[in-house]
Amino acid sequence: MASSGNKNINAKLVLLGDVGAGKSSLVLRFVKGQFIEFQESTIGAAFFSQTVALNEATVKFEIWDTAGQERYHSLAPMYYRGAAAAIIVYDITNQTSFDRAKKWVQELQAQGNPNMVMALAGNKSDMLDARQVAAEEAQSYARENSLFFMETSAKTANNVNDLFYEIAKRLPLMQPASNPSGMVLVDRPADKATGASCCS
Repeated sequence: MASSGNKNINAKLVLLGDVGAGKSSLVLRFVKGQFIEFQESTIGAAFFSQTVALNEATVKFEIWDTAGQERYHSLAPMYYRGAAAAIIVYDITNQTSFDRAKKWVQELQAQGNPNMVMALAGNKSDMLDARQVAAEEAQSYARENSLFFMETSAKTANNVNDLFYEIAKRLPLMQPASNPSGMVLVDRPADKATGASCCS
């Protein structure tokens, strides 16, 4: 029965956060299952795509990994405008990166898509001995701002897939209820879908 209601959802997802917080490492771990110890800083933004299959829908994430450097900040609205979801990443060993994450949350709340699914990710959870940001502090901040929160480690892969799956699960619920009459909404023509299986 689940398959009859199966929807294909394309979701633009943007990663925001301070330089060095591990945004690119999280994406690389999720999309390719890889971890590179010394990741080059992203210039502008990098694009990836990855599909997540849920019971009720297949979500294709179109992922924009933005640069953390201050000089690229003015470009960020180009990437988060129209995004269905955002992951705001900070480094649990760096209090400043958590403060910057809060600024990103404020900016998204002011200028982003009002239905955006927002996640707060405390990355580098493998470095607990160097922790500067308590999980409880981040959790209560997330709760106050209607974000969901997870601590992740791109290095060990801890919670990385869970983070993206949780966003995917929340997406269909956030679609505007523009179909009050209960009519069947027809998806886009299948021409895109036929070519989709050819290439990875």
